[in-house]
Amino acid sequence: MEGHRHPHAVASGAYPRRTQEHVSNVEVEWRTTRRRCVTCGGGTASVRSGQCFWPGMRQLCLRKGLVYGFMRLLSTPFKTLRGASRSLRVAEFCSVSNMSSSLQIELILLLSNFVYAYNLKWKFFNLLLLKVPCLRDNYAYLLHDADTGTVGVVDPSEAVPIIDTLSRKNWNLTYILNTHHHHDHTGGNAELKARYGAKVIGSGIDKDRIPGIDIVLKDGDKWMFAGHEVRVIETPGHTRGHISFYFPGSGAIFTGDTLFSLSCGKLFEGTPEQMHSSLQRIMSLPDGTNVYCGHEYTLSNSKFALSIEPKNEALRSYAAHVAQLRNKGLPTIPTTLKTEKACNPFLRTSSTEIRQALDIPATMNEAEALGVIRRAKDNF
Repeated sequence: MEGHRHPHAVASGAYPRRTQEHVSNVEVEWRTTRRRCVTCGGGTASVRSGQCFWPGMRQLCLRKGLVYGFMRLLSTPFKTLRGASRSLRVAEFCSVSNMSSSLQIELILLLSNFVYAYNLKWKFFNLLLLKVPCLRDNYAYLLHDADTGTVGVVDPSEAVPIIDTLSRKNWNLTYILNTHHHHDHTGGNAELKARYGAKVIGSGIDKDRIPGIDIVLKDGDKWMFAGHEVRVIETPGHTRGHISFYFPGSGAIFTGDTLFSLSCGKLFEGTPEQMHSSLQRIMSLPDGTNVYCGHEYTLSNSKFALSIEPKNEALRSYAAHVAQLRNKGLPTIPTTLKTEKACNPFLRTSSTEIRQALDIPATMNEAEALGVIRRAKDNF
C-alpha cells in the first residue's frame, strides 16, 4: 500500500536494494565480526551491527546462532569419543581387549563434559587415567586433570616407571595417593616426593606407616582432586588402615588390595568380618563402577573361582575372556562391579554351589563363609 513504510525502511521510503554487491558486503561484514566468545573462550559468536534489512532477521539469526552453538557443544563429547576410538583402533571405546600394548595403556576415565551454565560461563572437566605396570604384577595409576595440569599417582610401588612416564608426558606430580602401607604400594613415595614435592595422602590409621604422609584422611572424607570429588571409604581386612578412593563423577574406585578381580586380599591384619564388611561397602556402589585394583592376579584367581563354582556360566565366560587377554599380554584391569558380583566367589558367599564345594554349612553366616573361602584360596 502506498504510504505504508516498513519499520526498517531507509529515509527515502524505499526498501534497500539487494544488489549482488550489497549482499556480498553483508556476508563480509558477518565474517569480519565473527569472534570467539569472550566469556567462555569457546565457540564463536556472530554479531552484526547497523540496521536490520529484513523484519525479524536479527532475532532469527540470533536464535539460529544460539541453537547451532548449543548443538555443537552437545556433540563435542561424542565426536571426541568417536575420534579417540578410531585413533586407538579399538572396536569398543575404552575396551582394553583390542589394544596393542600392555605396558602403558592410556584410558579415558572421564571424557564427558559436565557443563555448568551461569552468566554464559561454561566449565569442562577432563580426567585421564594412565595405567603404569610396576614390579612383577603391580599397577600404579596416574591421574591427570587436563584443565589444571594436576597429576596424582595411586599406589606407586616403585619410582622409576612413574618418573619415566611423567617425563615422557611432561607432567609434574602433585599428589601421591596410598591405599595402604605395604611397601609394594608405597615403595616409590620417598623418591617421588623428593623429586616433585608431591603431597602424600593416606589413612590416618596408617600415618606412622606410610612414608612421607602429609594429608591424613578418614572414612567418609570428601577430598577434591582438581575439582573432582574423591570419597574415602575405609576398607580394612587386608590391613587395618586400608582405604579405597572412589571417584563418583568418573564411576571409578581404586581398591588397592581389598578387592581384586575374582578375589580379595589376604587377611594380614584383619578379620573375615572386616573384609566382608569392606566388600559389602564397595558392592553398594553402582554396578557400572570400574574397579582399579593393585595387582594383575585375575588369571590365577579365575582358576580358583572355577574350582569351587564350575557351573557358573558368567564366570566361565569371563575366565575364558581373561585367558585370551593374558595370552596376548593384555591387562584384565579394570573390571566392573557388575562382573565381580556375578563371578567373584568372595562376593558370592551365599552361593549354594560354592558352599557345597567347600562344605560350608547353610547355618554359617556370610562373613564366616568368606573366611572359609579365603583359607581355601590361600591353600589352593
